[in-house]
Amino acid sequence: MSFPLLTVTAAVPAVGAVVTAAVPAAQRTTAKYTALLFSLATLVFAAVALVRFDPDGDRYQLTESHAWIKDFGLRYDLGVDGIAVVMVALTALLIPFVMLAGWHDADPLEDANPNRRWRPTQGFFALILLVEAMVVLSFEATDVFLFYIFFEAMLIPMYFLIGGFGDRAHAGGEEEAARQRSYAAVKFLLYNLAGGLIMLAAVIGLYVVTAHQLGTGTFSLQEILSARASGKLDIETSTERWLFLGFFFAFAVKAPLWPLHTWLPNAMGESTAPVAVLITAVVDKVGTFAMLRFCLQLFPEASKWAAPVILVLALISIIYGALLAVGQRDIKRLIAYASVSHFGFIILGIFAMTSQGQSGATLYMVNHGISTAALMLVAGFLITRRGSRLIADFGGVQKVAPILAGTFLIGGLATLSLPGLAPFVSEFLVLVGTFSRYPVLGIIATLGIVLAALYVLVLYQRTMTGPVKAGIEGMTDLKARELLVVTPLIALLLFLGVYPKPVTDIVNPSVHHTLSDVHKTDPKPALEAKK
Repeated sequence: MSFPLLTVTAAVPAVGAVVTAAVPAAQRTTAKYTALLFSLATLVFAAVALVRFDPDGDRYQLTESHAWIKDFGLRYDLGVDGIAVVMVALTALLIPFVMLAGWHDADPLEDANPNRRWRPTQGFFALILLVEAMVVLSFEATDVFLFYIFFEAMLIPMYFLIGGFGDRAHAGGEEEAARQRSYAAVKFLLYNLAGGLIMLAAVIGLYVVTAHQLGTGTFSLQEILSARASGKLDIETSTERWLFLGFFFAFAVKAPLWPLHTWLPNAMGESTAPVAVLITAVVDKVGTFAMLRFCLQLFPEASKWAAPVILVLALISIIYGALLAVGQRDIKRLIAYASVSHFGFIILGIFAMTSQGQSGATLYMVNHGISTAALMLVAGFLITRRGSRLIADFGGVQKVAPILAGTFLIGGLATLSLPGLAPFVSEFLVLVGTFSRYPVLGIIATLGIVLAALYVLVLYQRTMTGPVKAGIEGMTDLKARELLVVTPLIALLLFLGVYPKPVTDIVNPSVHHTLSDVHKTDPKPALEAKK
C-alpha cells in the first residue's frame, strides 16, 4: 500500500487544529507555536507532493480511493492534476505567513473596559488550520460529493474568523464594530450557503442521471469522464445545462463574480488583515479552481453554451471592481474591490477556452494569492500602527517608516501587474488568450490595467507621500517578524515575474486536458492570401 500523501497533507492541519484548541488557555504563546509548527509540517508534505508530481505522467496522480457508502456510490477519492497540486502548494505556503502576520491579532485586549472581550488565541489559530484542511481537501477531492462536503464545511470556521476576530481599527466604537463584523459574517455565510444548496441539487441531479444511464449512480469524476468519453453516458443537452448552472452558481459566489460579489468587501473589510488574506488568497480560489475541474470537465457542451454570457460578466467584474476600488476611502475595501477585478481576469481566462487563457488564469490564481497576501498583510501592519484603515488618516509614512512604505509599494505594483513582477505574466497570458478568440473583449479588458494603475498609485500617493500627518510621527518601521512575513512573498513575486516556467510546466498539461474535454483548440491566426 502506497503512502497516503494527499490524506496526510490534509490531516496534518486538521489534527493541528485539535491540538492547538486543546492547549491550556493561559499558554497562548505555546498555542501559536503549535499551530505554526503544524502549518510548516503541512507545507513540507505539500512540497513533497509537488516534487513527486510528474507533469508528463497520468492526468491524476497520487490517487487514493476507498469505499465509503457503497449503497449511494460514495467514495473517498483523492487525486491531483497539475492545477490542483499547485493550488495545494499555494495554500500550504500562505498559511504560515497568515499566522505570523496575525501573531497578536487574538491576544487579550489590554483595555480594562469590561464591555470589551478577551480573544481566544487558541481558537483563532485552530480555525485557520481547520480552514487550511478543508481547502486542501477541496483541491484534492475527485469525488463530486466529497468535494461538496469540504466546499461547504470550510464556511463554518470562516464564519467564526470573520465574525469573532475583526480588526481593532474600526472607525466606530466596539459595539458598532461588533455589529459590522456580525453583519459581514452572516452575509458571507448566507451567500455561500445559498450557492451551496443550489449546487447540492445539481450534485443530486448528476447522480440521478448516472444511475439512470449506467445502472449504478456514481459521484466519481473520473468514472463520469470515462463514461462520457466511451459514449456510455450521454447527458441530454437541456439537463446538462441546468446541472452546469447549479454548479457554476455556487462557484461564482465563492469566486466571487459580479453580481454575486457583494459579500467580499464586507467580509474583507471587517476581518483582520490575515483573515482577509485567507478569504481572497485561499478560500476564494476554490471557486475558480472548481470551474476548471468540474464545470468544464463534467459539462463541456454547457460550458461552451454559457461562455459568452460568463465572459461578459467577467468583463463587468474587471471594470466594475476597478472603478469601485478607485473611489474607496477604506484601504481594505479598496483591496477587496481590486480582488473582484482580478477574479474577473481569472474567469475571463478560463472561459476564453484557449491554452494561453487557461494557463494564464491558473498562473493568475497563484500570483494573485501571493501579491494580495503581500499587499494586504503590509496594509494590516500599517493599519495596526495607526489604529485606522481610512486612507485620509495617513500621509508621509515613507518619511518615518521607509521599509514599510517600500514593501507596500512593491505589493501595490504587483497588484497593478507591473512588468517584472509575477502577476504581469499571468495577466498578459489571459489577455492574449482572450484576444485570440474574442478580440473586442480582450481590448476592453485592458481598461482594467489602466484603472489598476490609478487606484494603486493614488493609494500610495495619499498614504505614503506628502507631509507627515498627525498620528504618523511616531510610527515604527517593520519589525523582524513582519519582515519575515513580507520578504519571502516579495522574493516570490520577483522570481515568478522573471521565471514563471516552474509553474507553467506543471499546469500546462492539465490545461490541455481540460481543453480536450470541451473539444476546443486554440484559434489559428488568419493569414492574408498572397497576391
